[in-house]
Amino acid sequence: MSVITPGRTVPWLTALLVRWPEGEVTAPSEDLLRELARAGVRVRWFGRPDEAGPSGTLPPVDRVTVSAELAHLADQGIGPGLVGAVGRLPGLSPSVRRLPGGADGIDEAVRAQLELRRLRRVPDVDRDPSWTIVVTGTDDVLERVEEALCTLADGRFGTRGALEDADDGADPLVVTAGIFTAGTGAGLDATPTLLPGPWWTRLVLPGAEARTTRRTLDLRAGLLLRETDAGAGVRCLRLVSLARPGLCLLRAEGPSSALDAGTTLRLPPDTPEGRIHQLDWGSWALTRGTAGWIGAAGRTETTEDGDRRVVERRVVLSRGEDPPPDPDAGRRQLQTTADLDFEELLEEHRARWAERWRHADVVIEDEPALQQAVRFGLFHLMASVADRGEAAVGARGMTGRAYRGHVFWDADVFVLPFLAATHPPAARAMLAYRLARLPAARALAAATGHAGARFPWESADTGDEVAPTAAIDFAGRPVEIRTGQYQEHVTADVAWAAAHFVEWTGDRAFERGAGRRLWLETARYWRTRLTRGEDGRLHLRAVMGPDEYHWPVDDNAFTNAMVRWNLRRAAAAIGAGDVPGLVREAVAWRRAALELVDGYDPATGRHEQFDGYDRLEPLVITELADVPVAADVLLGHDRVRTSQVVKQADVLMRHHLLRREAPPGSLEADLDHYLPRTAHGSSLSPGVHAALLARAGRPDEALAWLRLSARIDLDDLTGTTAGGLHLATAGSVWQALVHGFLGVWPESDGTLAVTPRLPADWDAVVVHLRHRGLPVELRAGHRRLAITTPHPLRIRLGGRRHVTDPGTTGFRWQAGTWRITRR
Repeated sequence: MSVITPGRTVPWLTALLVRWPEGEVTAPSEDLLRELARAGVRVRWFGRPDEAGPSGTLPPVDRVTVSAELAHLADQGIGPGLVGAVGRLPGLSPSVRRLPGGADGIDEAVRAQLELRRLRRVPDVDRDPSWTIVVTGTDDVLERVEEALCTLADGRFGTRGALEDADDGADPLVVTAGIFTAGTGAGLDATPTLLPGPWWTRLVLPGAEARTTRRTLDLRAGLLLRETDAGAGVRCLRLVSLARPGLCLLRAEGPSSALDAGTTLRLPPDTPEGRIHQLDWGSWALTRGTAGWIGAAGRTETTEDGDRRVVERRVVLSRGEDPPPDPDAGRRQLQTTADLDFEELLEEHRARWAERWRHADVVIEDEPALQQAVRFGLFHLMASVADRGEAAVGARGMTGRAYRGHVFWDADVFVLPFLAATHPPAARAMLAYRLARLPAARALAAATGHAGARFPWESADTGDEVAPTAAIDFAGRPVEIRTGQYQEHVTADVAWAAAHFVEWTGDRAFERGAGRRLWLETARYWRTRLTRGEDGRLHLRAVMGPDEYHWPVDDNAFTNAMVRWNLRRAAAAIGAGDVPGLVREAVAWRRAALELVDGYDPATGRHEQFDGYDRLEPLVITELADVPVAADVLLGHDRVRTSQVVKQADVLMRHHLLRREAPPGSLEADLDHYLPRTAHGSSLSPGVHAALLARAGRPDEALAWLRLSARIDLDDLTGTTAGGLHLATAGSVWQALVHGFLGVWPESDGTLAVTPRLPADWDAVVVHLRHRGLPVELRAGHRRLAITTPHPLRIRLGGRRHVTDPGTTGFRWQAGTWRITRR
């Protein structure tokens, strides 16, 4: 049997399974094989190639092996219609399209692909609904939301999915993470904001406003296809290469009267400083902020075939903080891909996305809408974080302007864990961003009279505090913003993220070096920040937890628990052989952790959210309104601050992050008390509740919150998606699935804990992970579990420890415990 793999000319045809009659495999015709050889297409044989020539037959090959191999090729991001099979084969992947017509059908299909290549046709995208997001129409009200949904990014640069012929009211934003420009004006406008880069997606489409428009975001392969008047209009495919960060490609085809290339590059209207050059080799543009620049070098080619026009554009984006380069540097950057055609670059981009999905995909077999929404979130999580250098992950990634690209705690707590478990280099790059700003954190601590390091609530390029101090609320009233002053838990959150990274990856060099330095500096801050009260205990005064409805408060349950964990983690990083001064510090940190108030009341079996919370007006928000709801808008800021209504339950966040440090039974008690009092005014709240309800043995109740969280952006439930996607919310969905429904957590000794708790509506869920360098697939049903790894894996399942064998190890729930059923 032969499998035709992509060469320079047939990237669409990744695999071709030929006819299989009675144990024989018929090869393509000799004429076709010669034609493929001339075109540079490689042919790979299954079986022993030395036993048959190109036109002969091969000995029988195990069908299961071939089916698995073909499915693997088909699932690498290619999709229906791009991989073909002739004949019958059991267990064939649904991604493989069966070709009719026997050997003649094979020749016809391959030659059709070669002709498409010659004509430079726009390749198709995946049409599987579980792998695509389809946006139809050009509703001006929804367009900004759809632009955010259709963003393409490569970890370093992001381009919003604006229409190619969008008018001046659109926002075809191009940004790079971590490059900012100074704010202007007052309030929010005074803070640094992401620098907009040159636009590269502009086309002129005469008459497009009178046509139907359909955009398809291919999540499997990272492609955006726009079609107008299906079958007779313009088709345009764009990609931002995951294989070559900074490389952007666009190919469009259509009637000559309906498609014009326009200009390759444009300057955004809000750039503080920019210039553009039209040169003999193409275009060069640059925007410049106060602390960096974004450059773009591009070239557009137009070809005609009768009344049909093809426009192909190639752009290379660059960035830096030093003096910007001249146009000749842009020409050299563009030249680096000159010997590769569109199809080759497309194929390596697909392959890179396939690799990422292989270690990150989540399969929910029984709920198509949720399956699509989960993959949508994972796609943007993977696209938004670089895996080299520093990764400054803003609250909306590179999908919009909200929060001006500032970095918050939610990146450390909700985005980084997903990456640590699926693509550790990206998680390490996020930590590199924080570590490089440790000097600024030390300066912030010193400015408030404390030792060690305090990270800012909002961080930009320098690591200084850039949180605004005032804004206008939804009702048009001025409100003060005190998050930068009181939300200190971010310091412990960064330390927690570093420890979580170590537990997933086992990176001992990081643990002994940069991680240890981070834990020590943050512990020093907390030790000097605590004060001793008249009760003889240590307290943390005047803070704000994730629940931003109440501030300042004393002894916030979440913050205190994180501080206690931080002190103990730092102490554990110091050994008996360390210098005496460090050993004494470790003793002091352990003592402080013991003496710090934690808010737990044995009489009620639950935690008080902060000192005095139980004495506030006992409002239950679920009796007043359907949640989620912005309770501060509904009830007013003053009443919310004096009531027990919370934006998100801080107490439950401590259970989520510190699952081993709560008294037995307190999770259930805290859920029952705080769930009806939580307004879910933060998009992070539903996912956390889903994770904890599942962990508490209430998976059916948890599923409702998971569904809500997964649709936050697809349905614009907060009315803020136009400003960018909620990346941390996508991370909370992944955590609800992995930590909540599957009960998967890495442990410090290298064991992977697993405790499945599936809702009744699901038959099974599959997750793919990387644990300490080992790829892991878990497939969980209600009474069955299968774990697949290439090497032995230590797991803790239902309180018992096991070591899996290479391959798949099966377990079954019997007589109240998990038992191995097959190895």
